[in-house]
Parts: sequence; structure tokens; C-alpha cells
Amino acid sequence: MKIGNRFFDTKNHTYIMGILNVTPDSFSDGGKWNHMDEALKHTEAMIADGADIIDIGGESTRPGHTPVSADEEAQRVLPVIEAVKKHFDIPVSVDTFKSSVAESSIQAGTDLVNDIWGLKYDPKMAAVIAKYDVACCLMHNKSNTEYQNFLIDMLAETQECVNLARQAGIKDEKIMLDPGIGFGKTFEMNLEAMNHLELFQNLGFPVLLGTSRKSMIGLALDLPVDQRMEGTLATSVIGVMKGCSFVRVHDVKENKRVIQMTEAILGRR
Repeated sequence: MKIGNRFFDTKNHTYIMGILNVTPDSFSDGGKWNHMDEALKHTEAMIADGADIIDIGGESTRPGHTPVSADEEAQRVLPVIEAVKKHFDIPVSVDTFKSSVAESSIQAGTDLVNDIWGLKYDPKMAAVIAKYDVACCLMHNKSNTEYQNFLIDMLAETQECVNLARQAGIKDEKIMLDPGIGFGKTFEMNLEAMNHLELFQNLGFPVLLGTSRKSMIGLALDLPVDQRMEGTLATSVIGVMKGCSFVRVHDVKENKRVIQMTEAILGRR
């Protein structure tokens, strides 16, 4: 899979997407990186620690978050995207579900659109991604936790995202999928999705796993958000073993090491 100017061997290796939230209210690191100097220092540190992609987000999606307008979101992310692309040679993704933010971000240098609604929120999003021929990550999400058969329904609903992409002219080689841990799922459903991540391979696209510091880990271990690293690392190991091509994480160095160790055991590079 090509993202920006870099090719990713998604069949044989698990890569790291480092999280850069330029928001005042993200659940884990709100306010820490929403000044340019801090954002660039953190980006530099994540790259040194082994990040392969930097994912920049301007709106928190934690439960109970305060929605922001597209204009405000763009004002948060565009200067950071431009600065990261200017100072570092690394693919950049934008974490947004608004087509106008995606388009202006692509024009600012973004290589991948990470849409937590899998093209289902904004009807213009798929066309924007197709227009600029950039990569995209389509996440499974819904506004409730109602399923007839959870795993079957989750896969079918994710396939709907793929269908929307194809109908808009997005090429298959530009698509990765995210099972959406923590979105539209109960605690038990999140655990079940983690335990059956290999099912996503049947859809035929690289899979990105995003579990870093999430409530699933907090509930399983009864720990606050700043003490969930070990739980996150366990999910990353499972992600590697289940064939995930990317993990989206806050703690890059530690996740890089557990991926390297797991891949060594599995006989990968």
C-alpha cells in the first residue's frame, strides 16, 4: 500500500501510526500538543521512537466530547499539517469525518484521510478522497450498540463503507479498514472484536487497530487513562498475531518494541 511517498508492506509487517491530537479536550492527551512548538517536538520524538505515519486530529471523539465546527477544526489542524510536512519526511494522516476539513488538509499535504465514520457521516467525503486519489482509513462505527449478530453485522457494516468508497471511485489499493474498537460497541463487544480480528482479513484490505488507552482497557484492568500502557501493548501484540497492518498509538517506543518482539517470534522481519 502506498501512502504519500512511502510503500508499506502490509502483508508482512505491522506499522505504527503515532497520534498527534491538537485539541484541548482529547480523552488522553488533551491540551498537551495544541501549540506548534510542542506539536513539532512530539512529532520529532514519535518519529525517533519508530512512528511510520503521524495522525493529526483536531476534534476529540471521546464520549461526551464537545463538537467543533469544520472551520475551527481546520484552523487547528492545517498549520500543524503544513509544519509537519515541511520539517519531516513522513506520511501524514488527518483524523476527520468532515469533507471540507479533509479537502483542505489534503491541499495542505495530508496523505491519508482517517474517517471514524467510514464515509457514512458526510456524503461528500468519498468524492473528496477519490478526487485527490489519497489513501483512506474507513472505521466501523454506529450511533448505537444494536446488532442481531455482532460479528456478522460488524463485518457487513464495514463492507458498506467499502462499497461507498468503490462507488465514489476510490481505488481498492487506497483503502485500509479499522474495526472501530470503542465505537458503537459495548465493553463485551470490544473484547469479542479484539478476539476475532482475523475476520477482518476476509474483507481483503489492510487493517488498522486503534486501541491505545481506550476505555476497553480501563474497564478490563480498572485503571485510569494514564495507566493503560500495558493493556494497550497486549492489544498490539494480538493485533500483530491477527494480521493487522497498522496500530494507532500514543506510546510509540513501547509499541514499536512489542511489535518487533512479536514479529521476531512469528518469523517476520
